[in-house]
Amino acid sequence: MGEQAPRTVAPTHAALAPNGSVSSFTTDGVTDICFGHPKSNSLPSTILSALAEAIDAAGAQRDTHVIVLRSYGTGAFCAGASFDELSAIRDAATGKEFFMGFARVILAMTRCPKPIVTRVHGKTVGGGVGVVAASDYAIATTKASLRLSELAVGIGPFVVGPVIERKIGPGAFGAMAIDADWRDADWGERHGLYAQLTDDVTLLDRAVAEFAAKVAAANPDAVTRIKRAAWSGIDHWPRLLEERAAMSGTLVLSDYTRNAIAAFAKRG
Repeated sequence: MGEQAPRTVAPTHAALAPNGSVSSFTTDGVTDICFGHPKSNSLPSTILSALAEAIDAAGAQRDTHVIVLRSYGTGAFCAGASFDELSAIRDAATGKEFFMGFARVILAMTRCPKPIVTRVHGKTVGGGVGVVAASDYAIATTKASLRLSELAVGIGPFVVGPVIERKIGPGAFGAMAIDADWRDADWGERHGLYAQLTDDVTLLDRAVAEFAAKVAAANPDAVTRIKRAAWSGIDHWPRLLEERAAMSGTLVLSDYTRNAIAAFAKRG
């Protein structure tokens, strides 16, 4: 599925369709999955759906031993939820379905029998932090700051909350959720969102390629068992994340949230 590209090169936004895209290719046991959207790699429902499907497909491939997840371009790694789509939500059912897109990606990542190594080249916001947290190993540049911005637009990081809290602990998650400001990459590494930091993208690509090759060469049964153990105890997440999606889908309809989203969209 998708175009063949060198693993160490992140495609530019010029290669993106107007509505974004998800591409995938497999080489030497490593499946690269790359998502992108012209608006700072935001995540509309079409991208969320395609991303979950790509992860499920890679997890089922016999010739895949490790997945590398990346995004397009040289700007933000992920701007989180699509403001265009959020502002178009007119009823709770539609709102719930939109946020279920994030739930499906998180469930696909944590259920996937293959380890997921995420390459974070730039800033990540909201749902993008959830993607990082759902990774088994994330390598980032020192410019890859993080922010849970949901409260700033009148909702909260409810759907991505469980996976972030599991990764960094309830205290750090609570502070990050209520204080919707930036945390730098060093903070992300200290709290376990990032496993490694690199000084620039060239070093990032080298670190990702080397680590992915090392994992791909390891005993696949042992790696799968390690991943299963790391994500044990989350059998209740499908129901929990659906409840959280419904909560977010209702909150997004409030006048406060609509006005806040409109204000953010104007700034962008």
